[in-house]
Amino acid sequence: MKCDLCKENGCYNNTECRQNKKESAVAYEGENRKIHETAAKIEAEYYMKKTRIEELIIFCREMGYERIGVAFCIGLKDEAGTLCSYLRNHFSVFSVCCKVCGIPKEELALQKIEPERFEAMCNPLAQAEKLEQDRTELNVTVGLCIGHDILFGKRSHVPVTALVVKDRVLSHNPAGALYTGYYKKKLGGK
Repeated sequence: MKCDLCKENGCYNNTECRQNKKESAVAYEGENRKIHETAAKIEAEYYMKKTRIEELIIFCREMGYERIGVAFCIGLKDEAGTLCSYLRNHFSVFSVCCKVCGIPKEELALQKIEPERFEAMCNPLAQAEKLEQDRTELNVTVGLCIGHDILFGKRSHVPVTALVVKDRVLSHNPAGALYTGYYKKKLGGK
């Protein structure tokens, strides 16, 4: 499929563009159903009224989550700390930094930013393992690097949502490149 090229957007108006509409609906059973119902409720009740952080708190309450994990980049430690302080008003919160275990990049022959100085590697698999040990029910990522966020999501034992997405150039607002003429030209967009 190439929905970005669709001119009709029929799915938005109840026109079936795929033949497996019924099969798709069956996938929303059990936990998937509860997550989806909760998401729809939040969208319906708070559309354009709540921030992403407020929606996160409401979502966790509605789902009955009590133990929230926060996996963060050390470069966004302050932001993660602020988020954790908000969440701790409502939940038990467990956080883990990307540099957990302090493994030198040399151990896995990883490329370094500055070859002459010590650099600990990011360790998204250990972040996920630590939060599993803490028995979290939902994990939130704050600024994990591209690739590290993917590994974290693959390894997480529970659902994951991103609160902050790493973009060092655009102040962690990657959507900025979609709105700026300079980046549209640079990246070859329309």
